[in-house]
Amino acid sequence: MSLRIDLVEPFFAGSHRAWAEGWATHSGHDIRLHTLPGSAWRWRMRGGAASVAPRLADRAARDGLPDLLVVSDMIDLGDLLGRLRRSHSAVPTALYLHENQLTYPRRPEQPLDSGLAWITWRNLTQADEIWCNSAFHRDELLSALPEFLASVPDHDQLGLLPSVERRMRVLPVGVEIPDAGVRSHPPLVLSSQRWHDDKDVDAVARALVWLAESGAEFRVAMIGDHRGGRAHDIDPLLDRLGDRVVARGLVDRGTYERLLGEADVVVSAARNEFFGVAVVEAIGAGAVPVLPRAVAYPEVVPDRHHASVLYERGELRAALARTLDSLAARRREIDGLAASMRRFEWTTVAPAYDAAASALAADGVSDPK
Repeated sequence: MSLRIDLVEPFFAGSHRAWAEGWATHSGHDIRLHTLPGSAWRWRMRGGAASVAPRLADRAARDGLPDLLVVSDMIDLGDLLGRLRRSHSAVPTALYLHENQLTYPRRPEQPLDSGLAWITWRNLTQADEIWCNSAFHRDELLSALPEFLASVPDHDQLGLLPSVERRMRVLPVGVEIPDAGVRSHPPLVLSSQRWHDDKDVDAVARALVWLAESGAEFRVAMIGDHRGGRAHDIDPLLDRLGDRVVARGLVDRGTYERLLGEADVVVSAARNEFFGVAVVEAIGAGAVPVLPRAVAYPEVVPDRHHASVLYERGELRAALARTLDSLAARRREIDGLAASMRRFEWTTVAPAYDAAASALAADGVSDPK
């Protein structure tokens, strides 16, 4: 049976937007998006509920209540549900965790924003189900919560943890994998992540400068959102690479898909990756990955390919050099890896989302205890 689902995405940009639009496009349910611009994410968490709640209430008054409310993590869910208590008290709610504010990496000098971390915790206790984008994300969060909860003076809420864990399930982000394009010499190295601290794109740029100075032949496309990130470090490094650089910074979707199809190698040095949409799409399009043996990558890459594509921290330069030196052999080693990424395509993932939504709608609102 087709459900009516209200999907709230408070940060409608990047992978968050792709997730919301992807499920809505491929779902067998009737999904209505309720979004806020993809900026000022801290304010979205603190104040977004007041902006979204009237829209949800207006739609319910006009069209009737939805069967299910699905809310992305960048909002105060307790605030939202409190504002909807007169209309939506019988509507079950799923929380989708793209990230969380407890284990998200911080700069060494940056303290934990405990206010945002507590919003994450309250969200977990309010939702009828919690959908995580990877098992790595789920497990890391569950491991960090006991110490965080034990830091309070009293009434530590540790007794709620078993209920939170029971309500968690893994639903990876769906992706759109373009067809492979025409590859040419010298090989194209792709970095396709945000230029922010947690992705450590400047480490990739430094490795590429070292390779160029060592005489390696390659071209580079270093694309991704560079606004408010580490462009002041990365742009000078790319300038040193000269005409090897074929693209940098934000590009449109058409250019992005073309570069995915042409990329020979996709490289990451990310210190945080709860799933990895950009890397999954590049691997699926045929790029040979060079990825840290960390975060979500060992989960995304099948075990049989770990030795070929995952490197230990501190070994990025050597791993990238080995891949470029023996690209044909590396492609043979990872035969079947690109096809394995098809398990994350929306045509496969959307039915799993739909089934989870149907089951939750049938179960109704749960007891948070």
